[in-house]
Amino acid sequence: MVEQLVLKVFREGLLMVLILSAGPIVLSMVVGLAISLFQAVTQIHEQTLTFVPKILTVFLSLAVLGPWMISQMVKFTAACFTLIANLPK
Repeated sequence: MVEQLVLKVFREGLLMVLILSAGPIVLSMVVGLAISLFQAVTQIHEQTLTFVPKILTVFLSLAVLGPWMISQMVKFTAACFTLIANLPK
């Protein structure tokens, strides 16, 4: 019983990590692809040209999605604490 509960919480935790990290990662990939296409077309191969826009995109996405991400983490943490309080002794 307790083992199944632990596995369920672990599975939900991993799913939470995937959901919360998907936004910044997908946006960073899209920006990286657009910059790679720009570099291929213009034949400008500067390393900082890819790094700066991607890091700015990640920071901007965290600023925009941050409140939603925090609310999801708070809900998950509250659910974990409730499960801990209700564990059989």
